Amino acid sequence: MNFWQEISAVLEYHTLIFKGLGATLLITVGAFLIGQVLGVVTATIKVARNNNRNVFLKILNALASAYVTVIRGTPVVVQLLLMYFVILGASPFLNPLIVAIAVFGINSGAYVAETMRGGILSVDKGQMEAGRSLGLSFPKTMVKVVVPQATKNSLPALFNELIALLKETSVAGYITVVDLTRAFEKISNNETSAIVPYIMLAVIYLVIVGILTLIIRQIEKRLQNDRN
Repeated sequence: MNFWQEISAVLEYHTLIFKGLGATLLITVGAFLIGQVLGVVTATIKVARNNNRNVFLKILNALASAYVTVIRGTPVVVQLLLMYFVILGASPFLNPLIVAIAVFGINSGAYVAETMRGGILSVDKGQMEAGRSLGLSFPKTMVKVVVPQATKNSLPALFNELIALLKETSVAGYITVVDLTRAFEKISNNETSAIVPYIMLAVIYLVIVGILTLIIRQIEKRLQNDRN
């Protein structure tokens, strides 16, 4: 078969390809949302520790620091394997897709935490003081005043995390999830050549990243115009 015939042969597996694409996007979006929540909470705890001598907060800070250190210090594929095969025991009742979303979300949260911590520290201290002077508690001031500004300051880094997360999901197949990469791996096993399927896989990832990049640039331009 020539190159175009091989492309046509791969496209006959369009149902499998779309299934894999859907799984990849679902894992990416779900994990990103979980990561944002975990990241903001963890960052807030770590920053609050510097302004409070509460023993309970010290314990939370120690746990938050341990979480960030362990997750950032180990490969996501190892975390995925440990969670699915060791911690959860690869039970037949488990949904691998849900496990993948949770693991990638936990992994993303550790990176978002450091990004958001930097964003929170970049907000002028006067903002916190202004909120407290209006009678808001520390948590309310963080949620209503500081975190929104920190998020805006951290948007470029957060968007980069989204793109990185999309590409990291390619290892989800290790726990039997039929994501985009796993789908093309199956296709390559059924074809005489693996070159064309994997080239098409790379192109699809490139297109998705390109679309995300364009969307991100438009959002950043709009935010920049709002600031001006």
